[in-house]
Amino acid sequence: MNPAYYAIAADIVLTLHVGVATFVVGGLVMIVLGNTTRWVGMRWVNSMLFRISHLAAIFVVVAAAWAGRVCPLTTLEMWLREQAGEATYTGSFIAHWMGKLLYFNAPLWVFALIYSLFAVCVVATWFIYPINKKPRS
Repeated sequence: MNPAYYAIAADIVLTLHVGVATFVVGGLVMIVLGNTTRWVGMRWVNSMLFRISHLAAIFVVVAAAWAGRVCPLTTLEMWLREQAGEATYTGSFIAHWMGKLLYFNAPLWVFALIYSLFAVCVVATWFIYPINKKPRS
C-alpha cells in the first residue's frame, strides 16, 4: 500500500483521538455548565445515553492507565505512522498540531493519577446533577 495512505489514516486516527479526548473533557464541562446555567437547550447533558457514554469513556481511559497500557488509538496511530515511514509528527499539519495538543511526556503514574482524579469528578456529577430518567415526550 502507498505510504501516503498510511499517513492519511494516521491523521484520521489522531483526529478521532482528539475527538475522544474532547468528548471526555468537554463532556464534563458541558454537564456542569448545562446544569449550573439551566439553559433549556442543554437538557441533553443529563440524558442517560450521554452520561453513560461519558462515564464509560473516562473509565476506559482510567483502566488503561492503571493497567499500564497505551491507548489503542495511540498504538494504531503509531503503527500507521511507521508504515508510512514517519518516525515523528513531522508529517501533515493535522498530525503536527493535534499531536502537540494531545501528547506530552510524563511518567505513566502521572497520567493514571490525573485520569483517576478526573474520573472522580465525572462520578461526582452523577450525584450533584442526576441523570434525567424520564423519556422525552
